[in-house]
Amino acid sequence: MKKLFRFALALIAGLIACAAAAQPFAYVPNEKTGTVSIIDTNKDTVVGEIKAGEKPRGIAVSPDGKTLYVSDQPQRALIVIDIAKKAIVSKIELGESPEGVGISSDGKWVIVAVEESNSVAFIDTASNKLTLNLKVKGKNPEHAVFSPDVKWLYVSAEDGDVVDVIDARTQKQVTSIKLGQRPRGIGFLPDSSRAYVAAEEAHMVYSIDTAKQTVLKTIKAGQRANGVAVRPDGKRVYISNGTDGTVSVIDTATDEVIATVPVGRRPWNMAITPDGKKLYVANGRSNSVSVIDTGTNQKITDIPVGELPWGVVIR
Repeated sequence: MKKLFRFALALIAGLIACAAAAQPFAYVPNEKTGTVSIIDTNKDTVVGEIKAGEKPRGIAVSPDGKTLYVSDQPQRALIVIDIAKKAIVSKIELGESPEGVGISSDGKWVIVAVEESNSVAFIDTASNKLTLNLKVKGKNPEHAVFSPDVKWLYVSAEDGDVVDVIDARTQKQVTSIKLGQRPRGIGFLPDSSRAYVAAEEAHMVYSIDTAKQTVLKTIKAGQRANGVAVRPDGKRVYISNGTDGTVSVIDTATDEVIATVPVGRRPWNMAITPDGKKLYVANGRSNSVSVIDTGTNQKITDIPVGELPWGVVIR
C-alpha cells in the first residue's frame, strides 16, 4: 500500500510538472538585435533566443507550435525557423520591405504584407513555396490578417487610409473599406463577425461588420493607436497607443474603452495567452515586453528582451 501511495504521489507530481511545462511560449522579434526572444509565459522570463536574420519584424507561429515565420526587411525574405532546433530552415524571397506576417487558423497559408510592391504574398506551408503575390488597391500594406473562419483576409494600407478586403477562398480582392489616417493593426472576434482596425494618425479604432464590410463604430483610442489583440472569448479588444505608452481596453459589448493600462515606451504589436489571462505587449523603445493581467487590467511585470521589439506571438 505504501508503494502504491508513493507511486500515486509521484504520478501527481509528474502531471503537475507536465502541466507547468505545457505553458505556452511567447516569441518576440527584435529588429535591431536580429533575434527572436523566447519567453516562458509561466515564469515570465526569457528562456532562449533564436538568430532571425538582419531585421526581423512580422512574425507568425504554426498551429502545431513547431515553426516560426518571420519577415526580414533587409533580406527581402520570409525566414522559416524550426523552433525545436532554434535554426533557420528556409528563406523565401518576397520583394522589397516585407512586414506584417499572418497565418490561417488551419495552418495552410502564411501571408506577408509587402510594402513596396503593394502586395500580399501567399506561401503554401506544405511546400514553403510562394504561390501568389496579390496586388492590393491600398498603398503601403502593413498588416495582413485572416479571419478565424478563413473566409476573409484583411490588409491595412498605411498610406491608403483603407483596409483592403480579400476573399480568402478565391484569393481575390472584393472591396476596400475607408478608414482614418494610417491604419495598422487588425484583430477579429473569434466568430469572425467583427474586425477591429487601429488607425495610427487618426488615433481611432474602427469596429467593422465583416458580413456587410462596413464600419459599425469609430472608437477614440490613445495617441498613435497601432497594435490590436483580441481576447479568446471575444469580450475584450486591446489597442496599443504608441505615443501615450498605454494599452486601451475595449468592451466589445458596447465598443467603448473601459480601461487604460500604462506600459513601456512605444508599445507596438501584442499577443494574448490562449486562456486569455495575460496580454504581452512589445515596447519598441523600452526594449521590453509588458505583461498585463486581463482580469484586473493591471501591468504585472516588464520583461527585458532585445533591441526594438516589434511584436509578439504566442503558441
